[in-house]
Amino acid sequence: MFLPTRREAALLTAVALAALACGFYVRYAMIERSAVGIACESGLDGWLCAGRRTAIALYSASLFGIIALGTALLNLLRPSLVLFAIALAAAGLGIVLYNVVLSGLGVTCLVLSLARPAPERD
Repeated sequence: MFLPTRREAALLTAVALAALACGFYVRYAMIERSAVGIACESGLDGWLCAGRRTAIALYSASLFGIIALGTALLNLLRPSLVLFAIALAAAGLGIVLYNVVLSGLGVTCLVLSLARPAPERD
């Protein structure tokens, strides 16, 4: 079975928590805060507005969900810690940043990948 070791599980937990924290910050401090939205729409140009525009463009294109689902499907075919971490981070961001359907499918594929045979370790 593809089961991460204790150290790998701790790393994956840190990746998931970092992705969720980043997603919550972007959502609640940049996107949904009305003062930031009004300032950015009125012509203010700074890193906060650039980050807000980038985040809106990425979730409008469902990029977080697409990355989560794509890497989770690759991980389902060939289990790997790196693919698992990428899919977990993208799914965490996608669930918080409005790409729930594709990110949820990605999480489902990640859970299914835990039932796959592990690759041979050297």
